[in-house]
Amino acid sequence: MPDLRGLGVSPGRTAGPVLLMAAAPTLPPPGPPLSTEAGTAAVAAALSAVAAELDRRAGRAGGEARDILESQAMMAADPTLLQAAEEHVIGGMDAAHALDAAFTGHRAALIAAGGYFAERAADLDDLRNRAVAAVLGLPMPGVPDPGHPFVLVAGDLSPADTAGLSDDVLALVTEKGGPTSHTAILARGRGLPAVVACAGALTLEEGTLVSVDGATGEIRAGLDGPAAEQIRRRAEAERAELAHSRGPGRTADGHPVKLLLNIGSAGDLAPEAEGVGLFRTELLFLDRRSAPGFEEQVAAYAAVFKAVPDAIVRTLDAGTDKPLPFLELPAEPNPGLGIRGLRVDRLRPDVLDTQLAAITEAARATGAEPAVMAPMVSTPREAARFAGRARAAGVRRVGVMIEVPAAALLAEAILAEVDFLSIGTNDLGQYAFAADRQHPALADLLDPWQPALLRLVEMCAAAGRGAGKPVGVCGEAAGDPRLAPVLVGLGVTSLSMSAVCVPAVREALAGHTLEECRAGAQAALQRDHTDGVV
Repeated sequence: MPDLRGLGVSPGRTAGPVLLMAAAPTLPPPGPPLSTEAGTAAVAAALSAVAAELDRRAGRAGGEARDILESQAMMAADPTLLQAAEEHVIGGMDAAHALDAAFTGHRAALIAAGGYFAERAADLDDLRNRAVAAVLGLPMPGVPDPGHPFVLVAGDLSPADTAGLSDDVLALVTEKGGPTSHTAILARGRGLPAVVACAGALTLEEGTLVSVDGATGEIRAGLDGPAAEQIRRRAEAERAELAHSRGPGRTADGHPVKLLLNIGSAGDLAPEAEGVGLFRTELLFLDRRSAPGFEEQVAAYAAVFKAVPDAIVRTLDAGTDKPLPFLELPAEPNPGLGIRGLRVDRLRPDVLDTQLAAITEAARATGAEPAVMAPMVSTPREAARFAGRARAAGVRRVGVMIEVPAAALLAEAILAEVDFLSIGTNDLGQYAFAADRQHPALADLLDPWQPALLRLVEMCAAAGRGAGKPVGVCGEAAGDPRLAPVLVGLGVTSLSMSAVCVPAVREALAGHTLEECRAGAQAALQRDHTDGVV
């Protein structure tokens, strides 16, 4: 079996036997429909079982995994989905085919909407498979549980599959997916080596011993047992050594680089890092019919500020690209380019007003001095307007996210209005290359090693040096130990990531002097492909 190569999205190396994802249920030929009463009861029970199972998994999960599973459970419990399935039953379909037709209709609508809606189509595929299996009395499809360590290989993984992985899973390999897919994000959060967009992965035979390198994307097949065991033991020893790594981030010659956390709530805090570089407040707002009230927001923010008084808070990053029902925003033909992030303020200024008031009240109550930044800022005027609103509310340190090329090109002018910049490499790459973050055929364009993306980062860092103001990276690229020295060499002053990534990034920086980081950055800028160079 020839070796395979995909896109490494979660660093680490391990080895073990291949196991394939359990297949989705196959629809039987259409059968005679049950009575309308029995058929509607069957589809309702199936959807209810799926939602309950996802809620159960969410209760055992934490952080991003919990939020994603809760969101999927909400989708399964959507009354419009049940209504569509019931209408197909009334039209003469059996329960299994009625569910399939309902999910197919919803999927087509999401694909047509584009942007974030299209990204959720894969979630619907997973829900459809689970609901059909439930109504047919079959085991729900998903991750195998052989009782021994293995490398999981799949066409793609749903959020529910990734969030519910057992400790026996050594690594993930998928034929689809990209660097910012749910699989990549959750794999990094768990510290699992992962390779996506790996053509031919499903041709691997079950039981074949393979090694997986989540940094380079290389899959080596044909190992024998002793070789696989040696790779696994070496990886475990390296992880154990890194787990004891503590202290501030710095290069080999002492240049300081703050290593911060990306969190969604106080439950994601960990001692490995030096603070919080991205507090995603939108997780408090997800899948709600009404916005969280002032007091509820104060409590959520205060829980973080008590532990990290100088946390960097991102105001609500939502809109038609990340729909929240209570916003009641109009449908758009291209949601990814529409009303999202700070742009929501154009239609619903009350949302930002309440959030800023809650943040400042939480800061007052805890004695903290958090920084606040806005997402999806495109112009200096937007930056100035947000800074004025935030400072009027009592925020002392104000920043903005750099997620679109227009903002990177005008970073110097934007820094004249705010105190710091935070670069979101996920969206910046998507907009720079006009490439959907979830499109499996375009995964190479979303690779953060792309020189064009690194040049945009360099422009922002240069503007920060000129203004004497910090510029950090809080996209998924920050947690890549190979790329971290390059980002520092470009001039970035802080890196914000999942807690599990901090030890490896700290170790990587400690292995390079600042001059070596700068040399590696210049080499990366000159290359015409995305191989790591440091």
